[in-house]
Amino acid sequence: MDFTITSDEQKILLADARESIASQLEGRPPRYLANENSQEQSVLQKPCGAFVTLHKNEGGGRRLRGCIGRMTDDFQARPQAHPLVHISLLETIRVMAKEAAFGDPRFPPLQQNELEHCRIEISVLSPLSVCSDPRQVKVGVHGLYLTRGGRSGVLLPQVPTEQGWDLDEYLDYICIKARLPRESYNAEDATLYTFTAVVFGE
Repeated sequence: MDFTITSDEQKILLADARESIASQLEGRPPRYLANENSQEQSVLQKPCGAFVTLHKNEGGGRRLRGCIGRMTDDFQARPQAHPLVHISLLETIRVMAKEAAFGDPRFPPLQQNELEHCRIEISVLSPLSVCSDPRQVKVGVHGLYLTRGGRSGVLLPQVPTEQGWDLDEYLDYICIKARLPRESYNAEDATLYTFTAVVFGE
């Protein structure tokens, strides 16, 4: 990362993510903590890839309840096609929070009585780097983004640590996430990218 996110900025992003979801559930305009005009010199105004993850507390543990985001290079590679090309990190988080709550196809839309049991995690992403040697991937440090034949998949840096995967399992699971056969990252027509992330949560 070529910038840092202060604890105050983290609090703003987390508060606005929760408010984005709450306002949608309650059918009212959002009352955001941050004012766009007051954040002009802040990292919050930089265009940046980010993911918002919801975890729901259940039975003494937690389970995934939604995760949606945008890769950094999505902004840069397809500026005419991508609707979020010029928006700030702050606005990205607001949009992705709602998408994680209501637009993740793996889960039904979040219900109002669930929000208080959910904890929000934010991952702010570095630019992508092409990975020419998968054996150089560092588990717990590098996130992975794999593309091949019109299919793609992404795994955030914290995922293999949470799942207890070693490097081989991590590389296999990025293929599975992209709906590709295992070891597809070695294919000539595949491109494997790595990235890092600043991760923080409630």
